[in-house]
Amino acid sequence: MNKLIVTFLAATILFTACKKKDDTKTTEVPFTEMEQTVLNDFTNKVAVPGYSDLQSKADILYTSLNELNTNTSEDKLTAARAAWKDLRTTWEQCEGFLFGPVEDNDYDPNMDTWPTDYHQMDSLLASANSLTVSDVQGFTLSLRGFHPIEYIIFGVGGTRTAASITARQKLYMISLATDLKTTCNALYDSWVGTGKFSEKVTKAGNGSDKYAKRQEVYLAIVGAMAGICGEVAEGKMLEPFGANISFADSNIVESPYSGNSAVDFKNNVVGLKNVYMGKSEGKGLSYLVASKNKDLDNRIQAQINAAINSFNNITLPYGQAIFSQRTQVQATMDALGTLKTTLEGDLTTFVQQYITD
Repeated sequence: MNKLIVTFLAATILFTACKKKDDTKTTEVPFTEMEQTVLNDFTNKVAVPGYSDLQSKADILYTSLNELNTNTSEDKLTAARAAWKDLRTTWEQCEGFLFGPVEDNDYDPNMDTWPTDYHQMDSLLASANSLTVSDVQGFTLSLRGFHPIEYIIFGVGGTRTAASITARQKLYMISLATDLKTTCNALYDSWVGTGKFSEKVTKAGNGSDKYAKRQEVYLAIVGAMAGICGEVAEGKMLEPFGANISFADSNIVESPYSGNSAVDFKNNVVGLKNVYMGKSEGKGLSYLVASKNKDLDNRIQAQINAAINSFNNITLPYGQAIFSQRTQVQATMDALGTLKTTLEGDLTTFVQQYITD
């Protein structure tokens, strides 16, 4: 082939390759579009699926407790305990985004008020008081929700046997389960049914009658994340822990009968992580933060993981750990405190600075 032709073809190929590379250059996603993606994914891949799962597992617990009521065997008691813990896992993760109807309509306190006093429950059970669902719904909050059910199926120190469950306890248990199921259904419906809180979130700054600006809903989400850190570290953990071992009090642990407290606490932070990182391939707050401040994103991720991993060092039920593993408990509270400070400070400032629409 003619040398001149070869040179011309080589130059043409090189030009074409360069031109093709230029044509395929990616376009940066506008930040406002990223904001909307995160709100959509939080709503559709974290919040609504979480509350849907809560509703489904409340139905499973209700069924399991009715089976225990009908056939009070050890196998049915074991199944009921597993269903309670399974529902508890979902609920505690949902507490990672505790804002909106769950607070506005008092769904949280109706389901999950603590501490409980089993002497108070024994007194109720020993009385002639009616124990219908409507009665339960009128009881003081510590006599409703998760923890009275926990007491009936686990007993003090987890020592309950199927044979020891009385007719009055069964009656109370079924009314409690019905009430809990009703609350979980109402919570889910508040996001997807009449009033659709899901749309108030996704339409923030664009027609939402709850959040006139996107910044408002983002501040609510970040506030909920910081809030659960405070609730766990400064309430659920610190109050039983006490100022020193002399003031430690296992009677005010959140889930004392099942020994599930530390698992509950950890799941609260897992729920927070789902909000920040996203779930089911969705985008979380990290998507926004990393685009503007990668160092802050790395720090928040590291602090979330440090808080979650610190629970692995608490190997005893929390009611025992406050006496025997105080160093490990303190380390977890410190990790949560560090995360809370970053969320309330730097992450809140980030939202105020960059999410202005």
